[in-house]
Amino acid sequence: MNSQQNSRKYILIVTVMLILAVVYLIKLFSLQVVNKDYAEAAKNNALRQITEHPDRGLIYDRNDSLLVFNDAAYDLMVVPKELRTFDTLDLCRILDITKEELETRIEKASAYSKIIPSLFAQQMSKEDYGYLQEKMFKFPGFFVQTRTLRSYPEAVAAHILGYVGEVSEQTMEDDPYYKMGDYIGISGIEKAYETELRGVKGQRVVLVDVNNREIGSYHNGEEDVKAVPGTALWSTLDLRLQRYGEQLMQNKRGSIVAIEPKTGEILCIVSSPGYDPNLLVGKDRSKNYRMLLMDSIKKPLFNRALQAMYPPGSTFKLANGLIAQEEGILTANTIYPCPGGYQVGSHKIGCHHSGPTNLMSAVQHSCNTYFCKAFYNIISNKSKYKTIQQGYTAWREHIMKLGFGTTFDTDLPYEKKGILPSADYFDRVYLGHWNGNSVVSMGIGQGEVCVTPIQMANMLAVIANRGYYVRPHVIKAIGTKDHLNTQYMDKVNVDIKPQYFDPIIEGMEMAATAGTARGAQIEGIRVAGKTGTAQNPHGRDHSVFALIAPVDDPQIVVFCLVENGGWGASVACPIASLIAELYLTGEVKRKAVEENMLNLSLK
Repeated sequence: MNSQQNSRKYILIVTVMLILAVVYLIKLFSLQVVNKDYAEAAKNNALRQITEHPDRGLIYDRNDSLLVFNDAAYDLMVVPKELRTFDTLDLCRILDITKEELETRIEKASAYSKIIPSLFAQQMSKEDYGYLQEKMFKFPGFFVQTRTLRSYPEAVAAHILGYVGEVSEQTMEDDPYYKMGDYIGISGIEKAYETELRGVKGQRVVLVDVNNREIGSYHNGEEDVKAVPGTALWSTLDLRLQRYGEQLMQNKRGSIVAIEPKTGEILCIVSSPGYDPNLLVGKDRSKNYRMLLMDSIKKPLFNRALQAMYPPGSTFKLANGLIAQEEGILTANTIYPCPGGYQVGSHKIGCHHSGPTNLMSAVQHSCNTYFCKAFYNIISNKSKYKTIQQGYTAWREHIMKLGFGTTFDTDLPYEKKGILPSADYFDRVYLGHWNGNSVVSMGIGQGEVCVTPIQMANMLAVIANRGYYVRPHVIKAIGTKDHLNTQYMDKVNVDIKPQYFDPIIEGMEMAATAGTARGAQIEGIRVAGKTGTAQNPHGRDHSVFALIAPVDDPQIVVFCLVENGGWGASVACPIASLIAELYLTGEVKRKAVEENMLNLSLK
């Protein structure tokens, strides 16, 4: 009986062992033959996660001309934990770096993370990539990652388009989207619309063999995530006008800002000297940036349209003419005598005009005396304000409503406010004892007041619209051309009655037909203009001009300032009128004027 029981136990044990053996054999067969994933994993020693960087959104002009697109580039990445002994001299030769620099980069990557890929060499060309790709088996721990670079079909609008650069540590801390080696908009449209332009990253998971070569997707790409390209933008810029403006400003310093007054859309915005935006792309970007930054004479990175602060000169008289009417100081027909200047103690502010002058004539001939008296009477109006401080503060509030002394806070990064001192400032300067004559030069755009070109162009839009402006901006539509950018469409009322703009515009038109701005005339178009000469303590005065056209239905306003250009009528006036002529007629017929401005050098 015991013998039979032992026999049964033996048979049972053998049977169980056979069953287990069969199960293990089946599993082993499945692993090695049936399941190709494990077969591949056996041949390989790593899974690699590769970030798919999305194409940044394209940028177009208002007429669908491409301003910014993307070109292929390649980054060399390193995973410190996967590094093995490799030929450092060969890699240094390929990348054109020193051994010390190679070691520094590896140390920096290791400090960031030993397992997360870090950028080692950025923006390699297709040629360098092709050469390196053949030798990747010699460099374990390294791999190449594709990305795109910005490219510019025309070397224009660098200041307003902006550029991208490597993300900072602070940004990575603030926004988990960004990782070491990522790029971000640094200035211009690239900065203002970074969220829209950047897109969404994707990811590929690939199998890598012992020779550091990719041999296929993991799980047939089931775990891959496609990158989502950035959103396209349609700018308000007119490429043809922008290109022409930059040509006119060649070999000159200064700015042109042209705006469509009804919408606040910037048609062209020129800062000169400028630079080719393609310089800040590719592996030479850092070197080129340092070169541009160190140019202390031309200052090509400085955006004069948004950041340069100038005395506005006589163009500021337009604002004071409006405020004087709103404050009840004068009407269009108020006459002030002009004896050839305005006397302040022993000092005389000269005026090239003389004789009895009403408001329209004062604008036409840019009468200093008239606007000094108007300004003095505004801030010294004792029937309305008990103190000079109250009168000046009321004037200053009017000026700020016109867009001065503040920023527009639109898609124009790094705007400057300009300089518009408060009454407290003058109390400190004059120890509380000052009057209208102490600051009277501000009435003609001199003295302590400084403005930016974008602010002056906006004031012209206010005049053209007879009492309101739409904040200046440079992006018209987002995603599709029909999807309008609605965040900058509200009208800003400046609290000056519409009828007060009529004599100002009439005087500006008189200036263009029989006054200081005769050079602004365009055949078949009614033009309103105002010259200005802004004092410059460092050399020749700046040439300034303000233009509105056509007078009966304004489609464009242009403000132009040319540093060291002298009289407003000499340089800024013809440049501004050429811009308006091209935009309104589609061609420039005044070839002699055009040639003079293109060839004029004021280096």
